[in-house]
Amino acid sequence: MPPMDTELEYRSPFQLLVAVVLSAQCTDKRVNMVTRTLFEQYPTPNQMAQATEEEILKHISSVSYPNSKAGYLKRMSEILIRDFDGQVPSTMKELTQLPGVGRKTANVILAIVHGEAALAVDTHVFRVSHRLGLVPDRCKTPLAVELELKRHIPHNVVAQSHFWLLYLGRYTCLARKPRCKECGLADLCKQYNKESNKSK
Repeated sequence: MPPMDTELEYRSPFQLLVAVVLSAQCTDKRVNMVTRTLFEQYPTPNQMAQATEEEILKHISSVSYPNSKAGYLKRMSEILIRDFDGQVPSTMKELTQLPGVGRKTANVILAIVHGEAALAVDTHVFRVSHRLGLVPDRCKTPLAVELELKRHIPHNVVAQSHFWLLYLGRYTCLARKPRCKECGLADLCKQYNKESNKSK
């Protein structure tokens, strides 16, 4: 597979962090639509920290949970200025102390911004990992899937594996109607082989 990157549009680590926070339960396409004007107005944590939640909300009203996310972005920007000199922190502990930042978001930042072997497990990665049989059924949480995958994926491609699994889930291994006939991994897929054997 060729190298892959996020489909979110950004020009700085801070802007990527904002975009990933906004992408929770929302499509990258929608996030890119709102961040164009958001980043024109507030491109840095300094500028976003000076905005009110209401001003931020005007730009992000079409994403999921806009009121909560406007609050996250305001407080997150203030904390970055106060505690991190306006820079995006580089550890899981520091990142997850920021409002709106959970383990998945932190892993995206660690992988893309800081070049670490971090693997973000979203709904697509979770689903595809189970269907393919990359993780056993006992891995019932995103953290369990993350730890299991990292046990078997070579260190140098851990960060890239997130995108391979993500885009397979986003465009081929769909939640409701997976496009198994278009999938190059069908012959290796636990779920596909299980369904195929049932129909024989």
